[in-house]
Amino acid sequence: MYEILFITIAIHWSCNWAFRSYIYAQTRALCGRMSALILGLRLRPSGSAAPCSTIPPLNEKHPASLYPSHSTSWVLRVRFDQIIRSKRQTRPTILQPFKFVQSSKMAAAKYALEKQVAIAAVSRACGLTTSVFQKLVTAETLIKGDKSPVTVGDIGAQAVVNTILSKAFPDDPIVGEEDAGDLRDNTDKARSLRERVIQLANGTLSPPPTLEELKTGQNVGDWGLGAPRTEAELLDAIDRGTHAGGEKGRMWTLDPIDGTKGFLRGGQYAVCLAFIVDSVVQLGVMGCPNLPATHGDGQGEKGCLFVAVRGQGAEQVSSMDIESVEAAHSSHSFSARVSSALGITAPPVRMDSQAKYCELARSGGIYLRMPVGTGYVEKIWDHAPGSLLIEEAGGTITDSLGQSLHFGSGRTLGENNGIVAAGKELHPKVIEAIRKLREEGK
Repeated sequence: MYEILFITIAIHWSCNWAFRSYIYAQTRALCGRMSALILGLRLRPSGSAAPCSTIPPLNEKHPASLYPSHSTSWVLRVRFDQIIRSKRQTRPTILQPFKFVQSSKMAAAKYALEKQVAIAAVSRACGLTTSVFQKLVTAETLIKGDKSPVTVGDIGAQAVVNTILSKAFPDDPIVGEEDAGDLRDNTDKARSLRERVIQLANGTLSPPPTLEELKTGQNVGDWGLGAPRTEAELLDAIDRGTHAGGEKGRMWTLDPIDGTKGFLRGGQYAVCLAFIVDSVVQLGVMGCPNLPATHGDGQGEKGCLFVAVRGQGAEQVSSMDIESVEAAHSSHSFSARVSSALGITAPPVRMDSQAKYCELARSGGIYLRMPVGTGYVEKIWDHAPGSLLIEEAGGTITDSLGQSLHFGSGRTLGENNGIVAAGKELHPKVIEAIRKLREEGK
């Protein structure tokens, strides 16, 4: 290190200004890489040879290929440079093992408490949904088209997350997908469903706080953890998710099981939670129990938790171009024409749920979700956490007209049309391709 600095000082006095500037830039970059290596070695668990991983910022410097997503969404795969940004810029997407997220620096950051509560809530909800799949989803369930396991998992996960949020932030409203209406009836079916949900929710909330939850330094007992809740408390917690949304103040959005068909077949689904202040998403946490911990490793460990905080980057904090598999809410054919207009020949990769946002953030691409008709409007809980993850990974996400997504118009993205996510350089080209195709009537 000292030899490098010495050489730089010597060159400083013997070269012209432009060349000195170039040498300085190269030296700073080299020092940064050496510092990052040292930091990675320090953060490495004892006995482990694997370094901390990073999600590089989105860019288009490498050949790209298009992938579709869960509804009619497409993702363009782009390989990214392994770049460590200057601290003066927006922090890059840093991926590191869960145990290292609770650093004093992280704890002092803005919305640190909201972040830790959200991680605990989503982690426990993922445990519940995994248990539901293992215990209730069978081959017979799939053959008969029985969706009752999804109902149990959906409502149970919402009960867990809403209970934790309500205890930690009692004044914060929640915009959720589910309510307790089906549980409050006096029919045999409703009673059976209610008993299952309450049993699963309490089985998830009752265990004492984990070491990771205790590392926050907060009184996690105040989060509703470590003790069962009454039936009335859980039903009321579920119904906390019926808030109408709005432009001002704090609120949370929750999709307890995003990707129900993926969940039933053992494919991709996600537990998605976002924190919004004055219509702007400030925090997003997504748990993907079936997503490979390492991109492209279909046989390895599965289960990922992704966290993004505005202005603080995005992380894959634990291990626990993509298009929607279904075309019900998105036009695959239009996405294919956009792909053709951009000169992309690779076939799309389809994936259920907001897991597509997680895969896009860590591996790159284009995500298109084009409406199939005029009647469908996107729900805010389907895109709030994923949109922030893309932005904090260095990408751009807008609607198909290039307008920012607006999360202050109630429970839907009523002011937006479609979804387009890509790297900052490629995104304008995608928007322009869409505009031209629409003008041509294609």
